Amino acid sequence: MITYCIRVRFIIVLLLLCVSYARSQNNTIAYWEPEVALNYKLTPLLKQNFSLSNRNYTYHNNKAQLTIRQIEIAHFSSLTIDPYKSIGFGVQYRFREAFESEKENELRLTQQFNITKKTNSARFGNRFRIEQRIQPSNFVHRFRYRFAIDIPLKGLKMDIGEPYLVATTESLLSIGKSIKPMYDQRLTSEIGWSISKHLKAQLGVQFRIENYTESTAHVFLFLNSLVISI
Repeated sequence: MITYCIRVRFIIVLLLLCVSYARSQNNTIAYWEPEVALNYKLTPLLKQNFSLSNRNYTYHNNKAQLTIRQIEIAHFSSLTIDPYKSIGFGVQYRFREAFESEKENELRLTQQFNITKKTNSARFGNRFRIEQRIQPSNFVHRFRYRFAIDIPLKGLKMDIGEPYLVATTESLLSIGKSIKPMYDQRLTSEIGWSISKHLKAQLGVQFRIENYTESTAHVFLFLNSLVISI
């Protein structure tokens, strides 16, 4: 119980520090991003995911606001090739023109290779992704590597009705004919609850350092999601 309280307090302090830091920076943007996702298995080895999310400005141009930036729909398929490895392919479409007329909609294709390892109380993941971001006036290749860990906040197993912690760090490189190479770094921390065997809820924050070799931008995303598994 003491360990559980320490972990929860640590996450709360981290979230408060992120909010305080965002307000102190001039080149900072903050978003709220809710998401609903549906997971289901076609076969024991083939999984599919559908998701719907939207991103809203909460802090932009040095002022607080709540306006829609974009809506996204996505589909992802993952094939298990052994107990610890999987490959995947995804398609995503981002609707942005309707909310910011000077921006463009985007089609995104994703290829993925994932490696996981489990211990008695934690799961580690290494994810490698290649993306093609396709817009009417631009085409960008993006390479991503993410390290993730998820652990129970109570006990040694992720039991139904109990909270868990997911923490990730991800490095990204974007290249294209019309842009200079862009390097990004993302840090994410989320608390989740296994409400039932088929339902999870997650709440957290992601901190992004975007284009940090050129004109660095600091971006915060406040995340909440509902994951349904059937």
